[in-house]
Amino acid sequence: MARINDVGGMQGFGALDTTDDGEPFHADWEARVFGLNRALVAQGVYNLDEFRDAVESMAPADYLAASYYERWFHGIVALLERKGLIAAGELDD
Repeated sequence: MARINDVGGMQGFGALDTTDDGEPFHADWEARVFGLNRALVAQGVYNLDEFRDAVESMAPADYLAASYYERWFHGIVALLERKGLIAAGELDD
C-alpha cells in the first residue's frame, strides 16, 4: 500500500526548489522539535522506525499541507499519545 509520501514516478507537484539557504532551521520551534525528537529517541521512548511510520501515516491532505518539521511534530505527538505518555488531544491548539 503506497502512502502519500511515496511519490516516486508521480507528476504534477511542480518544480522542486533545490537552493540551499544554509540554515538548518527557519524558526526556533523547528530546532526544538528536532531536539525533542533526538531526546525521545535517545531515551528509548520510541525508535526511528516508529517515528517514520508515524509521520508517514498522516492523512494525505495534512501531510501535503504540512512543513517538514510540522510533520515531525505530528509524528512525535502521535507516538506520545499511542504510548500513553500524553492524553489524546492534550497538545491540540
